[in-house]
Amino acid sequence: MDDEIPDQLLYNCTAELLLATGPLRNVSSAWSLNRSEVLELLTVVVNDEDLFLSSGRSNSFRELLGECLFPQPRPYDLPWWQKLVWAAVFAPMLLVAVGGNAIVMWIVLVIVTAHRRMRTVTNYFLVNLSVADLLISLLNCVFNFIFMINSDWPFGALYCTVNNFISYITVAASAFTLVAISMDRYMAIVRPLHHSLSRSRAIVAILFIWLASCLLATPCLLYSDTMTKRYIGGQMRVVCYMKWPDGTYPTSMTEYMYNVVFLALTYLVPVTVMAVCYSLMGRELWGNRSIGELTQRQLDAIKSKRKVVRMFIMVVCIFALCWLPYHGFFIYAYHNNDVTRTSYVQHMYLTFYWFAMANAMVNPAIYYWMNVRFRLYFKEIICLYCLFKKVKLDTFELPTTKHSRLTSNLLYGVIAQFRNKMVITNKMIKKVTYR
Repeated sequence: MDDEIPDQLLYNCTAELLLATGPLRNVSSAWSLNRSEVLELLTVVVNDEDLFLSSGRSNSFRELLGECLFPQPRPYDLPWWQKLVWAAVFAPMLLVAVGGNAIVMWIVLVIVTAHRRMRTVTNYFLVNLSVADLLISLLNCVFNFIFMINSDWPFGALYCTVNNFISYITVAASAFTLVAISMDRYMAIVRPLHHSLSRSRAIVAILFIWLASCLLATPCLLYSDTMTKRYIGGQMRVVCYMKWPDGTYPTSMTEYMYNVVFLALTYLVPVTVMAVCYSLMGRELWGNRSIGELTQRQLDAIKSKRKVVRMFIMVVCIFALCWLPYHGFFIYAYHNNDVTRTSYVQHMYLTFYWFAMANAMVNPAIYYWMNVRFRLYFKEIICLYCLFKKVKLDTFELPTTKHSRLTSNLLYGVIAQFRNKMVITNKMIKKVTYR
């Protein structure tokens, strides 16, 4: 096998390997050696003889030398029509996720300013959840999809770090926010006399959520890196990955332990806590029978609380179902590395990733479906957008000063009409509360 490798290729690959070792070896010394000495030197470097390299770095050197001496066909190269199908699957999900979460934030942040009934602790947490979903949709999902569909990372090493950090921090923030919502609802329903989470404390809790998420995602800032891989015919691709001290996925034990801890803190523990909280709330709202006859106001309050609990139970169930395949895949692939080398692994990972990202799309749909207040505000904002779009088209069609004043009056009328509808909307849902 050694005799089949051309001398020029052997010397070039040796020089590249020595360059990767850094100060361990002198690169220029490779050119003064004969073929037998070069092979002996490669044996020393690759087998980690007297170099005291970590197992991960030693594996990286072997992989680098193998790619240089024995290039393979470029893997994970999907045909154009499969890329088009996946783009058609991801595009609507991203549009709904971005648009829906932006509308939720607009409803709570803008309408809250005018209507005190929307200034609730739960709504503050909903905005935080929408912020996390919006960040992962805009700053992570789009770039990850391009990377997965082309098997190439064209965005540079810096954004590789940012992308990984955004991914982990938003997933953690979403999970912690759902836990905070469930605990707040539990205290309000099961232990109302001890419920004292004010809006200022809710803001402090949100800040703590992001701080904890940042700490959990810190390894992404330390170990994210890019690597160029070469293949037959001079083809190359750049990979964005986590370069741990003991190697890379799926052989790194450090990354495996980190994934297990991340799975426990952002999935297993939150889902367990939320399941307990909502089970106790369900027993309180549906299981207990009060002594005596309840007033209509008490019945309306219980009915309102049941609606809110149903909505958040749905949110939690969707969260658990969407993220389970994604988390499970990485744990399974560590124990069965062969699955990462199958021809269908790219489609498998794209499917699991779509389900995970779809969680950001589903939440606004659940608010719209199961909450009267959000549903009416959603309709009003969409109608207002349509009216503004019509006014904008009319502006281009009416160039004269007289017509411009007409357009301004029309725009003022649209805004006034929207305000009147908001007043009517609030009267219609006067009795719908979160408490």
